[in-house]
Amino acid sequence: MAKRAPLAVLPLTSVLRTLMTTTVSSSKFLLPPSLAIMSILANSHTRALNPDRNPLLRFILKKTFYAQFCAGEAAVEVRHTIASLKNIGFSGVILGYAKEVVLTDAQTRDLTSNGIGSAAAQKCITAEIKPWADGTMETVMLASPGDFVALKFTGAGRQALYALSQRLPPSEALASAIDQICELAASRGVRLLFDAEQQAVQAGIDDWTLEYMRRFNTPEKAIVYGTYQAYLKATPEALTRHLLAAREGGFTLGVKLVRGAYLGSDPRHLIHDTKSDTDACYDGIAEALLRRQWIAPLQLPPNAKDTEAFPDVNMVLASHNRGSVLKARSLIDGGNDKTEVAFAQLQGMADEVSSAEEKKLHAYKYLVWGSTGECMKYLLRRAHENRDAVQRTRSGRDAMRAEVVRRVKGFFGFA
Repeated sequence: MAKRAPLAVLPLTSVLRTLMTTTVSSSKFLLPPSLAIMSILANSHTRALNPDRNPLLRFILKKTFYAQFCAGEAAVEVRHTIASLKNIGFSGVILGYAKEVVLTDAQTRDLTSNGIGSAAAQKCITAEIKPWADGTMETVMLASPGDFVALKFTGAGRQALYALSQRLPPSEALASAIDQICELAASRGVRLLFDAEQQAVQAGIDDWTLEYMRRFNTPEKAIVYGTYQAYLKATPEALTRHLLAAREGGFTLGVKLVRGAYLGSDPRHLIHDTKSDTDACYDGIAEALLRRQWIAPLQLPPNAKDTEAFPDVNMVLASHNRGSVLKARSLIDGGNDKTEVAFAQLQGMADEVSSAEEKKLHAYKYLVWGSTGECMKYLLRRAHENRDAVQRTRSGRDAMRAEVVRRVKGFFGFA
Protein backbone atom coordinates (compact mmCIF):
# COMPACT_ATOMS: atom_id res chain seq x y z
CA MET A 1 0.00 0.00 0.00
CA ALA A 2 1.41 3.38 -1.03
CA LYS A 3 2.31 5.72 1.81
CA ARG A 4 -0.04 8.67 2.09
CA ALA A 5 1.49 12.07 1.25
CA PRO A 6 1.96 14.05 4.50
CA LEU A 7 0.12 17.14 3.21
CA ALA A 8 -2.83 15.10 1.95
CA VAL A 9 -4.61 15.75 5.26
CA LEU A 10 -4.91 19.47 4.46
CA PRO A 11 -8.01 20.82 2.69
CA LEU A 12 -7.33 22.14 -0.82
CA THR A 13 -8.38 25.64 0.26
CA SER A 14 -5.70 25.58 2.96
CA VAL A 15 -3.03 24.39 0.52
CA LEU A 16 -3.88 27.13 -1.99
CA ARG A 17 -4.00 29.86 0.69
CA THR A 18 -0.64 28.75 2.05
CA LEU A 19 0.87 28.69 -1.43
CA MET A 20 -0.37 32.25 -2.00
CA THR A 21 0.88 33.65 1.32
CA THR A 22 4.29 31.95 1.19
CA THR A 23 4.78 33.07 -2.41
CA VAL A 24 4.29 36.65 -1.23
CA SER A 25 6.28 36.37 2.01
CA SER A 26 9.28 34.68 0.39
CA SER A 27 9.58 37.36 -2.30
CA LYS A 28 11.67 40.46 -1.61
CA PHE A 29 9.64 42.23 -4.30
CA LEU A 30 6.13 41.24 -3.17
CA LEU A 31 6.53 41.40 0.61
CA PRO A 32 7.17 45.16 1.13
CA PRO A 33 4.13 46.38 -0.86
CA SER A 34 1.99 43.67 0.74
CA LEU A 35 2.97 44.84 4.22
CA ALA A 36 2.26 48.43 3.17
CA ILE A 37 -1.24 47.46 2.05
CA MET A 38 -1.77 45.53 5.29
CA SER A 39 -0.72 48.59 7.26
CA ILE A 40 -3.24 50.79 5.45
CA LEU A 41 -6.07 48.32 6.05
CA ALA A 42 -5.08 47.64 9.67
CA ASN A 43 -4.85 51.30 10.66
CA SER A 44 -7.49 52.96 8.50
CA HIS A 45 -10.29 54.92 10.21
CA THR A 46 -12.33 55.30 7.03
CA ARG A 47 -15.34 53.07 6.51
CA ALA A 48 -14.18 51.95 3.06
CA LEU A 49 -10.77 50.64 4.20
CA ASN A 50 -11.54 49.46 7.74
CA PRO A 51 -12.30 45.71 7.72
CA ASP A 52 -14.38 45.98 10.89
CA ARG A 53 -16.65 48.60 9.26
CA ASN A 54 -16.70 47.51 5.61
CA PRO A 55 -18.65 44.20 5.28
CA LEU A 56 -17.35 43.42 1.77
CA LEU A 57 -13.69 44.01 2.72
CA ARG A 58 -14.19 42.01 5.90
CA PHE A 59 -15.66 39.10 3.90
CA ILE A 60 -12.72 39.06 1.47
CA LEU A 61 -10.11 39.18 4.25
CA LYS A 62 -11.94 36.60 6.36
CA LYS A 63 -11.90 34.10 3.50
CA THR A 64 -8.23 34.65 2.66
CA PHE A 65 -5.68 36.25 4.97
CA TYR A 66 -7.70 35.89 8.18
CA ALA A 67 -8.63 32.26 7.52
CA GLN A 68 -4.95 31.46 6.96
CA PHE A 69 -3.65 32.61 10.34
CA CYS A 70 -6.57 33.24 12.71
CA ALA A 71 -9.03 31.17 14.74
CA GLY A 72 -12.16 33.31 14.65
CA GLU A 73 -13.91 36.39 15.98
CA ALA A 74 -16.17 34.73 18.55
CA ALA A 75 -16.18 31.64 20.76
CA VAL A 76 -18.21 29.46 18.37
CA GLU A 77 -15.85 30.21 15.46
CA VAL A 78 -12.72 29.67 17.56
CA ARG A 79 -13.91 26.32 18.89
CA HIS A 80 -14.82 25.19 15.37
CA THR A 81 -11.32 26.07 14.11
CA ILE A 82 -9.67 24.25 17.00
CA ALA A 83 -11.83 21.17 16.42
CA SER A 84 -10.99 21.21 12.69
CA LEU A 85 -7.25 21.26 13.43
CA LYS A 86 -7.54 18.39 15.89
CA ASN A 87 -9.64 16.40 13.43
CA ILE A 88 -6.82 16.41 10.86
CA GLY A 89 -4.27 15.16 13.37
CA PHE A 90 -2.88 18.11 15.33
CA SER A 91 -2.65 17.54 19.08
CA GLY A 92 -3.94 20.97 19.99
CA VAL A 93 -3.41 24.69 19.67
CA ILE A 94 -1.45 27.59 21.08
CA LEU A 95 -4.04 30.34 21.25
CA GLY A 96 -3.30 34.06 21.49
CA TYR A 97 -5.51 37.13 21.88
CA ALA A 98 -5.02 39.60 19.05
CA LYS A 99 -5.92 42.82 20.84
CA GLU A 100 -2.91 44.44 22.50
CA VAL A 101 -2.12 47.81 24.02
CA VAL A 102 0.27 49.48 21.57
CA LEU A 103 2.08 52.61 22.69
CA THR A 104 3.17 55.43 20.42
CA ASP A 105 6.89 56.23 20.15
CA ALA A 106 6.33 59.30 22.34
CA GLN A 107 4.61 57.22 25.04
CA THR A 108 7.40 54.65 24.94
CA ARG A 109 10.11 57.32 25.29
CA ASP A 110 8.25 58.90 28.20
CA LEU A 111 7.69 55.74 30.23
CA THR A 112 7.35 56.31 33.96
CA SER A 113 5.90 54.32 36.81
CA ASN A 114 2.68 56.26 36.14
CA GLY A 115 2.50 57.26 39.77
CA ILE A 116 1.13 54.21 41.51
CA GLY A 117 -2.08 55.34 43.21
CA SER A 118 -2.45 58.43 41.02
CA ALA A 119 -5.09 59.23 38.43
CA ALA A 120 -2.59 58.27 35.71
CA ALA A 121 -2.13 54.85 37.31
CA GLN A 122 -5.88 54.32 37.48
CA LYS A 123 -6.14 55.20 33.80
CA CYS A 124 -3.49 52.58 32.98
CA ILE A 125 -5.42 49.98 34.97
CA THR A 126 -8.75 50.79 33.32
CA ALA A 127 -7.57 51.34 29.74
CA GLU A 128 -4.61 48.95 29.51
CA ILE A 129 -4.26 46.29 32.21
CA LYS A 130 -7.93 45.31 32.58
CA PRO A 131 -8.65 44.83 28.83
CA TRP A 132 -5.44 42.78 28.48
CA ALA A 133 -6.33 40.61 31.48
CA ASP A 134 -9.96 40.14 30.39
CA GLY A 135 -8.92 39.16 26.86
CA THR A 136 -6.27 36.74 28.12
CA MET A 137 -8.66 35.07 30.57
CA GLU A 138 -11.28 34.72 27.84
CA THR A 139 -8.58 33.05 25.73
CA VAL A 140 -7.84 30.60 28.56
CA MET A 141 -11.56 29.79 28.69
CA LEU A 142 -11.58 29.07 24.94
CA ALA A 143 -8.63 26.67 25.19
CA SER A 144 -9.15 23.02 26.07
CA PRO A 145 -7.23 21.12 28.76
CA GLY A 146 -3.76 20.36 27.39
CA ASP A 147 -3.77 23.34 25.02
CA PHE A 148 -1.52 26.39 25.40
CA VAL A 149 -2.26 30.11 25.66
CA ALA A 150 0.42 32.60 24.61
CA LEU A 151 0.69 35.99 26.26
CA LYS A 152 2.91 39.04 25.96
CA PHE A 153 3.43 41.04 29.15
CA THR A 154 3.96 44.26 27.21
CA GLY A 155 0.43 43.89 25.85
CA ALA A 156 -0.68 45.11 29.29
CA GLY A 157 0.59 48.63 28.55
CA ARG A 158 2.71 51.28 30.22
CA GLN A 159 2.96 49.96 33.77
CA ALA A 160 4.15 46.62 32.42
CA LEU A 161 6.68 48.21 30.06
CA TYR A 162 8.08 50.47 32.76
CA ALA A 163 8.41 47.71 35.37
CA LEU A 164 9.99 45.30 32.89
CA SER A 165 12.45 47.87 31.56
CA GLN A 166 13.57 48.64 35.15
CA ARG A 167 13.49 44.97 36.30
CA LEU A 168 10.87 45.81 38.93
CA PRO A 169 8.08 43.52 40.13
CA PRO A 170 4.70 44.04 38.45
CA SER A 171 2.47 46.72 39.95
CA GLU A 172 -0.21 45.58 42.39
CA ALA A 173 -2.93 45.75 39.73
CA LEU A 174 -0.85 43.92 37.13
CA ALA A 175 0.31 41.28 39.63
CA SER A 176 -3.31 40.63 40.58
CA ALA A 177 -4.24 40.24 36.90
CA ILE A 178 -1.38 37.80 36.20
CA ASP A 179 -2.30 35.82 39.34
CA GLN A 180 -5.89 35.46 38.12
CA ILE A 181 -4.73 34.34 34.67
CA CYS A 182 -2.36 31.72 36.12
CA GLU A 183 -4.95 30.45 38.60
CA LEU A 184 -7.58 30.10 35.88
CA ALA A 185 -5.13 28.30 33.58
CA ALA A 186 -4.09 25.89 36.35
CA SER A 187 -7.72 25.11 37.21
CA ARG A 188 -8.50 24.31 33.56
CA GLY A 189 -5.35 22.34 32.76
CA VAL A 190 -4.26 24.97 30.22
CA ARG A 191 -0.57 25.84 29.88
CA LEU A 192 0.75 29.40 29.54
CA LEU A 193 3.58 30.45 27.24
CA PHE A 194 5.15 33.75 28.33
CA ASP A 195 6.57 35.26 25.14
CA ALA A 196 10.12 36.55 24.79
CA GLU A 197 10.39 40.15 23.66
CA GLN A 198 13.04 42.73 22.82
CA GLN A 199 16.21 42.93 24.92
CA ALA A 200 15.14 46.21 26.54
CA VAL A 201 12.56 44.27 28.57
CA GLN A 202 13.72 40.65 28.34
CA ALA A 203 15.63 40.55 31.64
CA GLY A 204 12.50 41.72 33.43
CA ILE A 205 10.41 39.10 31.61
CA ASP A 206 12.86 36.39 32.71
CA ASP A 207 12.52 37.56 36.34
CA TRP A 208 8.72 37.49 36.23
CA THR A 209 8.58 34.18 34.38
CA LEU A 210 10.81 32.39 36.87
CA GLU A 211 8.77 33.77 39.78
CA TYR A 212 5.49 32.55 38.30
CA MET A 213 7.05 29.16 37.53
CA ARG A 214 8.02 28.85 41.20
CA ARG A 215 4.45 29.59 42.23
CA PHE A 216 2.42 27.63 39.70
CA ASN A 217 4.59 24.79 38.36
CA THR A 218 4.60 21.56 40.35
CA PRO A 219 7.22 18.79 40.57
CA GLU A 220 5.15 16.84 38.00
CA LYS A 221 3.88 19.48 35.58
CA ALA A 222 4.58 22.94 34.16
CA ILE A 223 1.73 25.43 33.81
CA VAL A 224 4.00 28.42 33.07
CA TYR A 225 6.62 28.24 30.30
CA GLY A 226 9.37 30.75 29.56
CA THR A 227 10.62 31.42 26.04
CA TYR A 228 14.33 30.89 25.35
CA GLN A 229 15.83 32.33 22.15
CA ALA A 230 18.66 30.22 20.74
CA TYR A 231 20.04 33.04 18.59
CA LEU A 232 21.21 34.88 21.72
CA LYS A 233 24.71 33.95 22.88
CA ALA A 234 23.66 34.24 26.53
CA THR A 235 20.71 31.84 26.32
CA PRO A 236 22.53 28.61 27.34
CA GLU A 237 23.83 30.31 30.50
CA ALA A 238 20.41 31.83 31.31
CA LEU A 239 18.66 28.50 30.77
CA THR A 240 21.22 26.73 32.95
CA ARG A 241 20.48 29.20 35.79
CA HIS A 242 16.76 28.55 35.44
CA LEU A 243 17.28 24.78 35.38
CA LEU A 244 19.26 24.96 38.60
CA ALA A 245 16.60 27.21 40.16
CA ALA A 246 13.95 24.63 39.22
CA ARG A 247 16.00 21.81 40.75
CA GLU A 248 16.56 23.78 43.93
CA GLY A 249 12.92 24.90 44.10
CA GLY A 250 11.47 21.48 43.34
CA PHE A 251 9.35 22.53 40.35
CA THR A 252 9.20 21.58 36.68
CA LEU A 253 10.77 24.13 34.35
CA GLY A 254 8.59 25.05 31.37
CA VAL A 255 10.76 25.70 28.30
CA LYS A 256 9.58 27.02 24.96
CA LEU A 257 12.61 26.91 22.69
CA VAL A 258 12.71 29.21 19.65
CA ARG A 259 15.45 30.45 17.38
CA GLY A 260 14.56 34.13 17.92
CA ALA A 261 12.27 36.80 16.60
CA TYR A 262 14.00 40.17 16.98
CA LEU A 263 17.00 39.91 14.66
CA GLY A 264 16.24 43.33 13.20
CA SER A 265 16.07 45.16 16.55
CA ASP A 266 18.15 43.31 19.15
CA PRO A 267 21.80 44.48 19.48
CA ARG A 268 23.85 42.54 16.93
CA HIS A 269 26.69 41.70 19.32
CA LEU A 270 24.28 39.70 21.51
CA ILE A 271 23.35 37.40 18.63
CA HIS A 272 25.33 34.44 17.31
CA ASP A 273 27.68 35.36 14.47
CA THR A 274 26.16 32.93 11.96
CA LYS A 275 22.91 31.10 11.36
CA SER A 276 24.75 27.79 11.67
CA ASP A 277 25.83 28.83 15.19
CA THR A 278 22.19 29.53 16.05
CA ASP A 279 21.12 26.18 14.57
CA ALA A 280 23.79 24.36 16.59
CA CYS A 281 22.69 26.13 19.77
CA TYR A 282 19.02 25.30 19.16
CA ASP A 283 19.65 21.65 18.35
CA GLY A 284 22.14 21.29 21.20
CA ILE A 285 19.73 22.67 23.81
CA ALA A 286 16.94 20.46 22.48
CA GLU A 287 19.17 17.37 22.70
CA ALA A 288 20.39 18.21 26.21
CA LEU A 289 16.84 18.62 27.50
CA LEU A 290 15.53 15.52 25.72
CA ARG A 291 18.41 13.40 27.06
CA ARG A 292 18.24 15.17 30.47
CA GLN A 293 22.02 15.54 30.42
CA TRP A 294 24.45 18.41 30.92
CA ILE A 295 25.90 18.45 27.42
CA ALA A 296 26.95 21.39 25.24
CA PRO A 297 25.80 24.07 25.05
CA LEU A 298 24.31 23.57 28.55
CA GLN A 299 27.20 23.44 31.00
CA LEU A 300 27.06 23.31 34.77
CA PRO A 301 28.92 26.16 36.49
CA PRO A 302 32.03 25.07 38.47
CA ASN A 303 30.29 25.43 41.85
CA ALA A 304 27.26 23.28 40.90
CA LYS A 305 26.96 19.61 41.83
CA ASP A 306 26.70 17.16 38.94
CA THR A 307 25.70 14.32 41.26
CA GLU A 308 22.10 15.50 41.66
CA ALA A 309 19.31 14.53 39.28
CA PHE A 310 18.76 16.60 36.16
CA PRO A 311 15.93 19.11 36.70
CA ASP A 312 12.42 18.19 35.55
CA VAL A 313 11.48 19.89 32.26
CA ASN A 314 8.42 20.18 30.03
CA MET A 315 9.39 21.52 26.61
CA VAL A 316 7.81 23.10 23.54
CA LEU A 317 10.04 22.96 20.47
CA ALA A 318 8.80 25.86 18.35
CA SER A 319 10.46 25.60 14.96
CA HIS A 320 9.72 25.79 11.25
CA ASN A 321 13.07 24.11 10.59
CA ARG A 322 12.45 20.60 9.29
CA GLY A 323 15.99 19.50 10.17
CA SER A 324 15.60 20.47 13.83
CA VAL A 325 12.23 18.76 14.11
CA LEU A 326 13.51 15.53 12.56
CA LYS A 327 16.64 15.55 14.78
CA ALA A 328 14.44 15.82 17.86
CA ARG A 329 12.11 13.15 16.50
CA SER A 330 15.07 10.83 15.93
CA LEU A 331 16.23 11.29 19.52
CA ILE A 332 12.75 10.49 20.81
CA ASP A 333 12.47 7.41 18.59
CA GLY A 334 15.87 6.30 19.91
CA GLY A 335 14.52 6.16 23.45
CA ASN A 336 15.54 9.65 24.56
CA ASP A 337 12.00 10.65 25.50
CA LYS A 338 12.76 11.50 29.11
CA THR A 339 11.31 15.01 28.74
CA GLU A 340 7.69 15.75 27.86
CA VAL A 341 7.83 17.60 24.53
CA ALA A 342 5.42 19.27 22.12
CA PHE A 343 6.22 20.64 18.66
CA ALA A 344 4.79 23.99 17.57
CA GLN A 345 4.43 25.91 14.33
CA LEU A 346 2.41 28.91 13.25
CA GLN A 347 -1.03 28.24 11.83
CA GLY A 348 -0.86 28.66 8.07
CA MET A 349 2.91 28.08 7.94
CA ALA A 350 5.29 25.11 8.02
CA ASP A 351 2.56 22.52 7.49
CA GLU A 352 5.17 20.45 5.68
CA VAL A 353 7.05 20.32 9.01
CA SER A 354 3.99 19.68 11.20
CA SER A 355 2.78 16.92 8.90
CA ALA A 356 6.21 15.45 8.11
CA GLU A 357 5.77 12.59 10.56
CA GLU A 358 1.97 12.75 10.54
CA LYS A 359 0.52 11.77 13.93
CA LYS A 360 3.86 10.72 15.39
CA LEU A 361 4.46 14.36 16.29
CA HIS A 362 2.65 16.00 19.18
CA ALA A 363 2.17 19.04 16.97
CA TYR A 364 0.41 22.23 18.03
CA LYS A 365 -0.60 25.14 15.83
CA TYR A 366 -0.21 28.74 17.03
CA LEU A 367 -3.06 31.05 16.04
CA VAL A 368 -4.75 34.19 17.30
CA TRP A 369 -8.37 35.16 17.66
CA GLY A 370 -10.22 38.49 17.62
CA SER A 371 -11.93 40.84 15.20
CA THR A 372 -10.67 41.02 11.62
CA GLY A 373 -9.21 44.47 12.24
CA GLU A 374 -7.47 43.54 15.49
CA CYS A 375 -6.01 40.38 13.96
CA MET A 376 -4.71 42.39 11.00
CA LYS A 377 -2.94 44.76 13.41
CA TYR A 378 -1.55 41.88 15.45
CA LEU A 379 -0.22 40.00 12.43
CA LEU A 380 1.26 43.18 10.98
CA ARG A 381 3.15 43.85 14.23
CA ARG A 382 4.47 40.27 14.30
CA ALA A 383 5.42 40.43 10.61
CA HIS A 384 7.50 43.56 11.22
CA GLU A 385 9.09 42.09 14.38
CA ASN A 386 9.86 38.80 12.60
CA ARG A 387 10.52 40.16 9.14
CA ASP A 388 13.69 38.15 8.65
CA ALA A 389 11.90 34.91 9.60
CA VAL A 390 8.88 35.77 7.46
CA GLN A 391 11.09 36.01 4.39
CA ARG A 392 12.52 32.53 5.03
CA THR A 393 9.38 30.73 3.87
CA ARG A 394 10.61 29.35 0.56
CA SER A 395 10.53 25.75 1.80
CA GLY A 396 6.86 26.12 2.68
CA ARG A 397 6.12 27.63 -0.71
CA ASP A 398 7.94 24.81 -2.49
CA ALA A 399 6.17 22.14 -0.42
CA MET A 400 2.73 23.59 -1.18
CA ARG A 401 3.58 23.95 -4.86
CA ALA A 402 4.61 20.28 -4.96
CA GLU A 403 1.38 19.30 -3.19
CA VAL A 404 -0.74 21.18 -5.73
CA VAL A 405 1.12 19.42 -8.56
CA ARG A 406 0.60 16.05 -6.84
CA ARG A 407 -3.14 16.63 -6.51
CA VAL A 408 -3.49 17.81 -10.11
CA LYS A 409 -1.65 14.70 -11.32
CA GLY A 410 -3.86 12.55 -9.12
CA PHE A 411 -7.00 14.18 -10.52
CA PHE A 412 -5.94 13.29 -14.05
CA GLY A 413 -4.77 9.81 -13.08
CA PHE A 414 -1.02 10.42 -13.29
CA ALA A 415 -0.21 9.95 -9.60
